[in-house]
Amino acid sequence: MNGLLKRSLESGEILEMIYLSNKNQLSQRKIKVVDISSNTFRAYCFTRRQPRIFRISNVLSIGPERKKFWEGAAC
Repeated sequence: MNGLLKRSLESGEILEMIYLSNKNQLSQRKIKVVDISSNTFRAYCFTRRQPRIFRISNVLSIGPERKKFWEGAAC
């Protein structure tokens, strides 16, 4: 996961993440990584439309943004 976060930080790639908050609430978010530390990372959250700090240990799933199959398709 750290490699994916670093790659996103360097390239500006948008990631999709499933996150478990400290209050045990699940959320699915699109993020852009801004900074990484040992236990947390800062990212712009497109869901909340603001910068957020996330605990790496609370990330349940993370990967590149999935494109819908019809995006870019000729009609």
